[in-house]
Amino acid sequence: MSSVVVLISGRGSNMQALLEAGAPVAAVISNVPGAAGLAIAEKHGVPTRVVPHKDYASRESFEEAMGSVIDGFAPRLVALAGFMRVLTAGFVARYRERMLNVHPSLLPAFPGLNTHERALAEGVKLHGCSVHFVTADLDHGPIVAQAAIPVRRNDTAASLAQRVLRQEHVIYPRAVHWFLDGKLVIGNGAVSVKGNDAQLIFDDSD
Repeated sequence: MSSVVVLISGRGSNMQALLEAGAPVAAVISNVPGAAGLAIAEKHGVPTRVVPHKDYASRESFEEAMGSVIDGFAPRLVALAGFMRVLTAGFVARYRERMLNVHPSLLPAFPGLNTHERALAEGVKLHGCSVHFVTADLDHGPIVAQAAIPVRRNDTAASLAQRVLRQEHVIYPRAVHWFLDGKLVIGNGAVSVKGNDAQLIFDDSD
């Protein structure tokens, strides 16, 4: 049971980064029919499934259907990659300590949406992204890895998003491989990595 199931809702760029980094992706599942990432997965020979959330009367019934599809692939890890659904506590508990997410901010700063706009509005000097274990508390699970970039005077939300996304594509595959290699240790709400692997990177390139 060393495989990964990736959940997407859109373009799937982080899913593509996982595939290109050699992550053993068993399937890609989307809640949105026609999501661009599905075609990318299929080009890589990865099975795809669609579980449209709009087909279900409740969040719980949708998640039960999604969980059944996920479990059919018996993954060791579930990786959220632009999966735009808030998950219930029950679903999170089902995959406790084996579900990761990548978020475009230096958590715990700026959970939720519009992170780049909010970072600029707050005038922060560092911005970035985080990979974390998923818990019932939105975007607040134990942090596995982060990448930081400086906020430049002429940055816009779009330029920040582009530079942060490049770092997401670096740290998410790294975190997934750490998990699959059994390197991650959770203790007192914090994550450490066995060995000398750096959990924080800083990139000040353009």
